Amino acid sequence: MTKSNKSTDVKFTMGVFVFLIVGFCLMALFLNNENYSNGERIGYVTKFSHKGQFWKSWEGELNLTQTGMNTSSTFNFSIDNDKNLSTVIATIDEAVNKGWKVKMTYHEVRFKNWFNNRGETDYFVDSIVVLDKNTFGSNTFLGNDEPKGHIIDTVYVVIDKAELQKQMQAKKALNESK
Repeated sequence: MTKSNKSTDVKFTMGVFVFLIVGFCLMALFLNNENYSNGERIGYVTKFSHKGQFWKSWEGELNLTQTGMNTSSTFNFSIDNDKNLSTVIATIDEAVNKGWKVKMTYHEVRFKNWFNNRGETDYFVDSIVVLDKNTFGSNTFLGNDEPKGHIIDTVYVVIDKAELQKQMQAKKALNESK
């Protein structure tokens, strides 16, 4: 292979490489979407902290509820550093301390948080609504600030009606034979 063929191959390879980089940058620019998805989540905030190595951000975890019951699913969220949401931060902090049930409205971003400078997750809370301040899990049940205890666990009982009817008939037959 001659020297001119090597330089042509190198130039061609560099051209393809530059073309791919420019193509990726243009694709990221056009696919860049502030509101990739929007939604609401309901539950109890179990973690909320201000943390970060270079950019401090508010990070939290919401224990999701479904039809009034807690689930094992969690939702990790951030408060956007680019927005001033001091009332949202104060409400979340109070909800953590008092065990309130809340509804969070959020939006998810794509290709907008590459360096985690806005938060550690791509889910950013926009607003929060307190649904229930007097939950059984909170220390403010019945509206006063005296500790009243909390629920440790919940037990669900499943009753087989056919088996229950058999037991009732056997008990009735036993009572009639006496």
